[in-house]
Amino acid sequence: MKKQSTDHNWLKGLKKHLPAITTVFGLLVMWQLIVSVFNIPTYIAPSPVQVAMVFVEKGDILWINFLPTFFEALSGFILGNSVAVFLAICFVHNRLAERAFYPIAVFINTIPIIAIAPILVLILGNGYAPKIVIAALICFFPTLVNMVRGLNAVSPQMLDLMHVLSATKPEILLKIRIQSSLPFLFAALKIASTTSVIGAIVGEWIGSNYGLGALIIEATYNFRSPMLYATVITGASLAVIGFTLTSIAEHHFIKWKSGSVS
Repeated sequence: MKKQSTDHNWLKGLKKHLPAITTVFGLLVMWQLIVSVFNIPTYIAPSPVQVAMVFVEKGDILWINFLPTFFEALSGFILGNSVAVFLAICFVHNRLAERAFYPIAVFINTIPIIAIAPILVLILGNGYAPKIVIAALICFFPTLVNMVRGLNAVSPQMLDLMHVLSATKPEILLKIRIQSSLPFLFAALKIASTTSVIGAIVGEWIGSNYGLGALIIEATYNFRSPMLYATVITGASLAVIGFTLTSIAEHHFIKWKSGSVS
């Protein structure tokens, strides 16, 4: 019975993802045909087979450069979201702090990350620190906005009830506000799980000898298109893995979702 249940779940999952798998396979076939029929030079657009060979023959190089980017993206994800959640809690409990610092957060968010990156490299050096901060900055604002909205998405009746029960602010925060904010928080975290990778790669573009960003620049300038495409696919795969893990965590922690969550 257990094996039948496992097989049923596997088939159900395969059926659910079959349209996406079919689409990806069709795009790869189309890509291969276009490159072959029009005889496009490799340095402009390699074939899927050539890109796949990079993973086989140069997999060690991709792995060596994958690890720093993974570390930077993960560290930036944790740092940016932690600061955003902390500030959101402060804003909810102190309106003066919100009026003072929220406009500054909005202003920082309006500055293109590619413009901030060189400044951070000059201040923090050329190591991991500026890449982590860039990844954190690109995660920070969406989480801050969603978390403030979620913490405030508590019905007045529920707050009145907690006041009648003489609940303290920490109790209201832990038992009511945090619970109501989780759908909003995970909506932001799913965005941040992908943008943190972008931030790490952008930081590596500015000045670095390691990471997927540096490998993209090196492959571009040396017309190594198969390596370029393989590196881009690796970075995209990292973002997809982050999004998937965040979605799994959301499904585990949240059994309901408000209709107002976008």
